[in-house]
Amino acid sequence: MEKVKMLNAAIQAITEKELLRTLKKGVLVTPNVDHLVKLQNDRDFYDIYQKAEWVVCDSKILCLLSKLLKHPLPEAIPGSSFFTAYYMYHKDDLNCKIFLLGAMDGVAQKAMERINEKAGRQIVVGAYSPSYGFEKKDEENHAIYEMINKSCANVVLVGVGCPKQEKWIFKHKKQMPNVDVWMALGATIDFEAGNVKRAPKIFQKLAMEWFYRFLMEPKRMFKRYFIDDMLFFYYFAKQLLGIYKNPFGK
Repeated sequence: MEKVKMLNAAIQAITEKELLRTLKKGVLVTPNVDHLVKLQNDRDFYDIYQKAEWVVCDSKILCLLSKLLKHPLPEAIPGSSFFTAYYMYHKDDLNCKIFLLGAMDGVAQKAMERINEKAGRQIVVGAYSPSYGFEKKDEENHAIYEMINKSCANVVLVGVGCPKQEKWIFKHKKQMPNVDVWMALGATIDFEAGNVKRAPKIFQKLAMEWFYRFLMEPKRMFKRYFIDDMLFFYYFAKQLLGIYKNPFGK
């Protein structure tokens, strides 16, 4: 499969239809501007991106900017909308069993109920909202292994924020050997529960969904969008000029 290099990430040139048809095994990560900035100074996160079987563009901004490169991305596949498409695509596939891990207390359970109602069957077989700092709690992590293994889920969505969710998956997935597909999809569980609303269609079409999220949570999102993520444009300009260097030397 053709890959498009953006900074030090190799993003697969794939459409949503192709991804739905071919995603049968592996870990799915969904780079956006914030991820690409984090990849400049987090070696563990960078190494995960080299190991992930599916690296799929989550951001319309990245997709638009890729058109300045020799080989552009065909489309953006936002993780939150992709997950809805994924479970509806598999709603009649009784072998597809999903577990939701993430969000605040009770939200994953609510998302499970809503998804199962939309799919017309119990496609989501389990849900758990972990405690704050759960990734450092051995007892809770072992309880999560047991829940997922007992549920017989073969697809697990982890939505606890980047890069925590990606690091958790790669550290712990061997404890759940029956899981074929892992998805690191941020706030998707909140969207499915109706706990957080996605941006209106006009914001999505204009690649301004990030701005809508800022308007909803200005204090929390200001630093991310207007300070940290601005570095991406500096790095990308260097790539266009042919002077960008991977900080990890590969």
